[in-house]
Amino acid sequence: MDSQVLVALALSLVGGASTSIGALFVVLNPTPNLKMLGLLQGFAAGLMLSISFLDLAHNAINSIGFLKGNLWFFAGVIFFAIVVNFIPEPTLSPTNDKKSKKKDGDDGGKDLMKKHRRQVLFSGIITAVGISLHNFPEGMAVFLGSIKGLRVGLNLALAIALHNIPEGVAVALPVYFATQSKWQAFKIASLSGLAEPLGVVIVAYLFPSSLNPDILEGLLASVGGVMAFLTLHEMLPLAFDYAGQKQAVKAVFVGMAVMSASLYFLELSLPSEMSL
Repeated sequence: MDSQVLVALALSLVGGASTSIGALFVVLNPTPNLKMLGLLQGFAAGLMLSISFLDLAHNAINSIGFLKGNLWFFAGVIFFAIVVNFIPEPTLSPTNDKKSKKKDGDDGGKDLMKKHRRQVLFSGIITAVGISLHNFPEGMAVFLGSIKGLRVGLNLALAIALHNIPEGVAVALPVYFATQSKWQAFKIASLSGLAEPLGVVIVAYLFPSSLNPDILEGLLASVGGVMAFLTLHEMLPLAFDYAGQKQAVKAVFVGMAVMSASLYFLELSLPSEMSL
């Protein structure tokens, strides 16, 4: 296993492990601060948008031309749009679960409570499967970014890691409610994050380590399309719901500013010929 795969695996493990951080929000505090999670989503959305448009798509257009760069970019958009059409959306609904729990308790219907817990557990498992399917192409993105260079791989891994924290909450919350087991909630949420390094391993054997530069730039433009669609379709709506539109928009621009600074300083600190 060459150095590119090892570095990509390490970066993707950081992203995958961040779902465990989200699970800790739940197991340490059954009522997580949703506003803070919303701000975190907005911040991560800003990171993603900067990577997508100012780095990946921009570099592809400069390298392979405006038309080809855009065709690859929108191919990534269409690909991920098809993916999310077949998998469930992660949701956070602790207030609804509490209301249902209280109602069931007031009625004294133990059978109804058990049925409700099974439904919530099933919802949590389905969400875990959906998030695992989300994480798989994210692992592919980290690998392709690492082929391009350490700077691209680091930035993708950072943005994806921040994005995965609320996803860990989305898995752990219903599982914890249904099972009353902190360990089960933490375990299932953590396992959903392992799809990211799995994506690295699989794509490492699908693509040669020395891709044609034009194809690599095109694939990275597609990654930019995937990240842009993920941001606008999933991350921003959650940020608006939990933090409010004004606060979420501010968090987005803070994220964009941080990522722009990161791109600049990494460009200065890493030799241009450094490629892993």
